[in-house]
Amino acid sequence: MTIAVFTKNRTNPAYDAFRIASDRIARSSGAQIVHYVPKQPDSVDEQIAMVDQVLKDRPDAVIFIPVDDVAMIDSVKRLNDAKIPVILVSNPIPGSFVTYVGADDFEIGYRQARYLFEKLGGNGRIVFIEGTPAAPTNRERVRGYKRAFAEFPGIEVLGSGIGNYQQPDARRVMEKLMAEHPQIDAVLSANDSMALGVLKALRAGNRSSIVIGINGILPVVKLIETGAMLASVDFNMFKIGCTATRAAVRYLRQEPVPEKIVLPAEVIDQTNYRAWLIPIEQRTCPEWSEVAK
Repeated sequence: MTIAVFTKNRTNPAYDAFRIASDRIARSSGAQIVHYVPKQPDSVDEQIAMVDQVLKDRPDAVIFIPVDDVAMIDSVKRLNDAKIPVILVSNPIPGSFVTYVGADDFEIGYRQARYLFEKLGGNGRIVFIEGTPAAPTNRERVRGYKRAFAEFPGIEVLGSGIGNYQQPDARRVMEKLMAEHPQIDAVLSANDSMALGVLKALRAGNRSSIVIGINGILPVVKLIETGAMLASVDFNMFKIGCTATRAAVRYLRQEPVPEKIVLPAEVIDQTNYRAWLIPIEQRTCPEWSEVAK
């Protein structure tokens, strides 16, 4: 079995975790993985070209994380027309798929914001850093934020910016927001990589704010341990990678696969962070029965 795995970039540790998980399931299943990762993070043109290559190589299945849910529709259609089975991951997109594996990003954003606002006692001045506007994960997380904003009238949203899920971009956005606002009580970051950029900006500006992210990547979990970050929400790309690759293998072995697998999200804070301190390389994939309900 040859499985083509598409991820968005090599700059976000969450996608490293996804690739490690895919490789692990492939080794234990006798499958071969070929990774397709744009050199320019989240490049639509590169991902389109990689789909063109896959259409020539014709792997047995494709695991696909689209870099853009609109720009990649035609590429998905071409994979469908070529009758190559596709397991869709993380970002919903129109097309025909064996299954969808991901998380409820609206619920993740909502829970993240509520957790923060409750820690603030329902009052405070905050900013939020969103990810790539074209990514459905981002749009759903921001939609969750807005629901939480409506429920906490004592929270004042000073401003926001686009960090593109990248640390350097988020740092620049945070520097601009700091220049505009002398006091920022807390920062909602739509992923952990951007949260790290926010923290760098705060340190450089000799400022302090409560920061919360999403993903539960190891560098952030270590900061939660020391109290340098409040929390993260576990959008667990390692578990998603395990599950998506198991789904591909099961499909190719003609075993049943549900149409949709949504992994639950969990807030990681000082009460439970130790479970996430285990390096990705040493983590265990969940059993199929744990995730495929």
